[in-house]
Amino acid sequence: MESRESIAARTDGKVHTEIIAYSEFYLAELYHQKYQLQLNRNLMREFKAIYSANEDFVNSTAAARVNGYLGGHGSLSQLQAELSGLGLSAAGAENLLHIVRNSR
Repeated sequence: MESRESIAARTDGKVHTEIIAYSEFYLAELYHQKYQLQLNRNLMREFKAIYSANEDFVNSTAAARVNGYLGGHGSLSQLQAELSGLGLSAAGAENLLHIVRNSR
């Protein structure tokens, strides 16, 4: 963990926020989980079919990866390389590819 002084030196300023060690993690409310994915009804319909329990959806690596691509993270070539492992139908995969192609 970076010290307060080293952050202040690196930014040429004062750090007014207290920096403390991690003590506990809180999951965000469900409506915040995989937010970009939740905005896409077609892809969400597919993930709801795969993960009927909210906890499974929240913990899904595939849902997190798709959410990242929808949020503008990752390249088209990265998506193409892992697309078959995301559990999407052919239509869902094409939908995601189309979104990523047109957002770059």
